[in-house]
Amino acid sequence: MAGKCKSRFSPAVIRLSLSCLTCETRRMPQVPAARNALRILTLLSLSDAPLSAARIQRELDLPRSSTYHLLRELEASGFVVHLNNPGPYGLGLAAYRMSAAYTTQQPLVRLAAKDLEAIAAFVGGSTHLSRMAGSEIVYLHEARAPKAVSLVTEVGVRLPALSTASGRIMVAHLPEAEVKAVFSASGEQRAYREVKDRLIAARQRGWDEEREEVSRGQETVAVAVLDHLGRPAAALAATFGAGSRDEDGRAEVVNRLSAAARRVAGRFFGKTHI
Repeated sequence: MAGKCKSRFSPAVIRLSLSCLTCETRRMPQVPAARNALRILTLLSLSDAPLSAARIQRELDLPRSSTYHLLRELEASGFVVHLNNPGPYGLGLAAYRMSAAYTTQQPLVRLAAKDLEAIAAFVGGSTHLSRMAGSEIVYLHEARAPKAVSLVTEVGVRLPALSTASGRIMVAHLPEAEVKAVFSASGEQRAYREVKDRLIAARQRGWDEEREEVSRGQETVAVAVLDHLGRPAAALAATFGAGSRDEDGRAEVVNRLSAAARRVAGRFFGKTHI
């Protein structure tokens, strides 16, 4: 196929996108293979049709051997798919999953941010939004009141789901087969029956808590954001000084988190699960 790759973007836009990626990655420690793999994925994402290895090599000015090596690695990990053999390459399922995760995560953060800031100010501590990532949770947003204690749960941090209130309340809303999978992958030392009983209790009351399990001197309460099918889309949590609130005080924090979770679910999924 002759000529430039067919794309919904102009050649100038494609060149600018690829050059910006190259400039950004060159500011970091040199990892040429990683940089070139990202350039390949960027090129494929800008093209309206799959591209041959020769076209990718030519567009990116890569060595032939490096191009095929990178494509094999990307194919093995599911980020590109080889259509026929020989044949062109297109984006794989793993790339689409990352795109879907991004389009879900960012709106959730935007919808929850204002409520989380207000709750953080109310408790004089921190609030978080997190999502499941296998047997772990990943923190996507943090709001912190002035003078609040700095926590390990910063944006991008991953922790075992069963070790956190946020993770447990999300796992509590999963089908049992998925709960068992999370348990098996977590390396949890407690018996499955003990873990399951705690998850059942958390689901029944609608929230979970932890005291000094993650951060010394801090306690956390968390609720799940449920989608229209009743599955956990995220968790909202508030962290404050251990013992700083009595039972009624914790209940008020839970009520505010629950109201925020319902608002986020209603805005994002159109309706809440009953």
